[in-house]
Amino acid sequence: MSESTSVIPVTIAGTGSYLPEKILTNAEIAKMVDTSDEWITTRTGIKERRIAADDEFTSDLATKAAERALDQANIKAEDVELIIVATITPDTPTPATACYVQTKLGAYSAVAFDISAACSGFLYAMKLAKRLISDGAYKNALIIGAEKLSSVTNWEDRNTCVLFGDGAGAAVLRRSEENEGRILATEMGTDGRHTQLLEIKGGGSACPITMANADDHLHTLTMQGREVFKLAVNAMRTAAETAIERAGLTADDIKLVVPHQANLRIIDAIASRLTVPNEKVFVNLHKYGNTSAAAVAIALDEAHREGRFERGDNIVLVVFGAGLTWAATAIEW
Repeated sequence: MSESTSVIPVTIAGTGSYLPEKILTNAEIAKMVDTSDEWITTRTGIKERRIAADDEFTSDLATKAAERALDQANIKAEDVELIIVATITPDTPTPATACYVQTKLGAYSAVAFDISAACSGFLYAMKLAKRLISDGAYKNALIIGAEKLSSVTNWEDRNTCVLFGDGAGAAVLRRSEENEGRILATEMGTDGRHTQLLEIKGGGSACPITMANADDHLHTLTMQGREVFKLAVNAMRTAAETAIERAGLTADDIKLVVPHQANLRIIDAIASRLTVPNEKVFVNLHKYGNTSAAAVAIALDEAHREGRFERGDNIVLVVFGAGLTWAATAIEW
């Protein structure tokens, strides 16, 4: 997808994240299905993941991450003009989870809506918010990736239940002032020919959940891992290279790559293909597993707060998800 020159530069003014308190370890999962810590770690790189409480919803996770991002950006909730929540686990099919977040924040002046692009959702939201600010429609935006994947996980399927966790990450975008960083370039794409590789089959108009199929796990995630792996690596590499080139950078100019946290083998493959050393790639997959739209947002916030990059540094975010979808963003911090 091409990108025209922006009129108003856009910066990331603050980031935030939230993870539920409950930790589910590989050893605990091994008591639920036929697996082991060694099997999970070797194949995925995941050691544990966070699980939200029964009365803790996607909007709750999103709100807590958003509050931290707003605090860092020094922007009051009542001054937020746009809220976009990226999620595949909304509180309700309608209204949008963003509407619940708006209420919980008290951000009543904002326009609020959801987008569904699975693991790519946060960067889809970033591109959209950047364009709306850059074109002058809004002065700022709050974008959030939030998921309660434990609510759509089949805990009897060892191939998928080991992968996913709950959490939320957020960022505040606003017009960039003089001598501030800016979002340099974005890239995103979709290939709907591969929808069957990663999906939740039930719960929509094509396959409503009924008494007859309620026990068939149709409301849970299914994935064809091997096929997804190859497509993910190729799409993420191309997206990242496009964003880097469009930003006028080279791999040597990148201080840190923040990839989608789905599988350590995918992350290593991306680093190799981008010719970026592993020390320049941020990984927190071992702590949280795959949190879909929240993953890259949580990783961005943690890397930011850990000082993995500073003002003036160039970073690249790159993601891949169901749809199939992918996206990348190059940022001068």
